[in-house]
Parts: sequence; C-alpha cells; structure tokens
Amino acid sequence: MSSASQLSRRRVGPSASQDPDDNWEQNGHSATPSTSSLNASPSASHAGTAFQGGSKIAYDPRDLEREDEDNRQGGKAPRLTIMEEVLLLGLKDKQGYLSFWNDNISYALRGCILIELALRRRIALVRDPNRRQLPLSERVLEVIDDRGTGETLLDEALKMMKSQESVGEKMAVNTWIDLLSGETWNVMKIGFQLKQVRERLAKGLVDKGVLRTEKRNFLLFDMATHPVADMRIKESIITRVVTLLTSSTSAVPPQALDKEGTQARAMRAVCLASAAYAASVLDNAFGRLTYEEREAAFQRCDDMLAEFACWPFSSASSSGGTTGGAAAASVQRKREANRIAAGSSGATGREAVLGLVQEVKKEMLADEDLGFELVAGVLEVLSKLDSLL
Repeated sequence: MSSASQLSRRRVGPSASQDPDDNWEQNGHSATPSTSSLNASPSASHAGTAFQGGSKIAYDPRDLEREDEDNRQGGKAPRLTIMEEVLLLGLKDKQGYLSFWNDNISYALRGCILIELALRRRIALVRDPNRRQLPLSERVLEVIDDRGTGETLLDEALKMMKSQESVGEKMAVNTWIDLLSGETWNVMKIGFQLKQVRERLAKGLVDKGVLRTEKRNFLLFDMATHPVADMRIKESIITRVVTLLTSSTSAVPPQALDKEGTQARAMRAVCLASAAYAASVLDNAFGRLTYEEREAAFQRCDDMLAEFACWPFSSASSSGGTTGGAAAASVQRKREANRIAAGSSGATGREAVLGLVQEVKKEMLADEDLGFELVAGVLEVLSKLDSLL
C-alpha cells in the first residue's frame, strides 16, 4: 500500500534526560518549532478574550484621548453644559417654554458659550503683557485647542474663531459675544451670529433625556415646546444654585457643587449662578424661598459678580489698582453702605463669597491662568447686561 511507505511519528513526551529539541533534529526537522506547535503550547499567548488568558484585548483609542483630555482639564466634563443648565432654569416645567418677556437670556447664553469653551481649555486670552492696559472685556482671545468637544454649538463657535484666526484677525471677548448674538452693525460680520440657540439647546436636552417635545397651540400657530421630562436633573441644578446663594458659612457646601471629579466645580458653580442672574431666570429657582431670603440671594449674586468680574479675582475689593478696579470697588462700597443702612452688615455673605474665591483659585492652573481670566472678562460683560440691552 502506498500509505505503508509513509512513516507516521507518534509524539511522546521527552524524558527528563533528553532535550525535546533533539527529537525534532533526529527526525529531520528544524529545531525551531512551527506555528501550530506554538499555538498548541499552553504557555503560548492566547488570541481569545482576557477571560481565556489571552493577551490581545480590543480597546477604543478615543478612550485614551478622553483620559488625556480629562487630565489636561483637571477633571471630567459635566453631562450638561452651563448653557443647558441656564436654559433649564428658565424653562417652565409643564409648559416647556421660556418667558416671552425675557430679553436677557439670548445674550447671556452666548456669553456662556465662551465660558464653556474657556473651562474646557479650548480658548484663552492672548498672552500679551500689554493686555493689562485694556479693560478686561476688551482683551483679545485666541484658540489654543481646536479639537471638537462633542457639543454642536461649542464646536460651531470654535470653528468660527479658528477660521477668523486663519485670516489673521483675533477679536476681543465682548466683540465675540456681540457677534455671536448678532449685535453688530458690520454687515460683513453678520454671518457670525449663532441662530436658534435656545431651540438647539432644547433639542440637545431632548436627546439627553432631560426634556421631551410637544406641540402646543398659541392661538394662530402651533409651536414646539419642551416640557421637563426628568425633574431630578432640574431639581439638582436648583439645589446647587440655592445652596450656593444661601450658604452662611465661609466653606463652600458640597451640595452647591457638581459631583466629585468634575473639572472646575467651584468655577462652574460661580458661572452658573452669575449667568442665571444675568439671564433673569433665577426667579424660578427661588420659588421656595421667603422674601428676605430671595433678597439676600440676589444680593449674594451682586457680591459674587463684584468679586469675579475682575482680574485677579477679588482684586476689586482689596485694591483699586487694576483696570476697572476702582469703579468696581466704588460699587462695592455703595452696596456695603446700603446693607448697613438696612440694618445688616452683610459680613456672613461677604465671608461666603471670599471662601468661594479661595476654592476657585485652587482650580487655576497657575497664578496667571489665561482661561480663567477670559471667564472673568465674560462675567464683566454679563454684569453690565442691563445697561447693554
């Protein structure tokens, strides 16, 4: 038989005195084992899952990028942006729309876009020693990281800023807020306006499961409204804002901040309360407070803006040497005089704001943090919102 001429070799485990490679050489095989024998060896790497002892594990490279970005930002980005939280505070829970008489919220939301980009380390002020000669809101900003954030409005604004820089033009903080709001007489700049910001933010909250969409009839036309679908989210925002503005201790209560691990928690709490105050949406959050508590909370907002709408933070009350510091210090003295005339020194509220300043300074990357300086410029614009509109 033809098969008889072919020799078959039965593999037998080598003895203790015999090298297993000698068996291969004696039978005319190379000393280098084949690929199949490697796969058969129990000590070789396994191509299966990690539970089977394998070494090949699938991963998403974007996870590593997110970890690097979280480390660079000082924490994870929150689920909701500051713009979305301000919009939620202004929305009527069951009706699902904003007040028709609110003219401030549109302008405030554009300022929140710059704040969010600065906190995510996408934009910052230009590092120029001569910038200190200019008012805080007139200092020029630049893009320091043009990677996307995953938020449509933020990425659209970031792309416009980058494209403007590519043609050699960098603009100031207040100029960008005006352009994004459409508040300009320059016909060539009208294309920078972000349109339907409130509707797009509401649709984003629908995608995140916070709101839902309904049709409501308003006499002559139908309009899409967005009632609150998850009241827990809105209640948590209200709790944070109310706790921050009614705290009577110098230490910042944990209930006033976002969850642990969120980047720039204290600075975000300040920006949320200040932007909501400028957008005239805090009335909805203060429904559970008495009249005296409401007045004290609004006064706390004024004190907060006085401390954070200057650079360095809290420099307006300590000295009037910085640009615009003398005017802010004068306003602060008038507010103190009004409180004393009303029979209250306001020392507790003052200490609470100073404690918040110390927490924010801990989150800064350096003493000269150009991103936080940009945030101070936006807050200065928001503090003058009533006189601008």
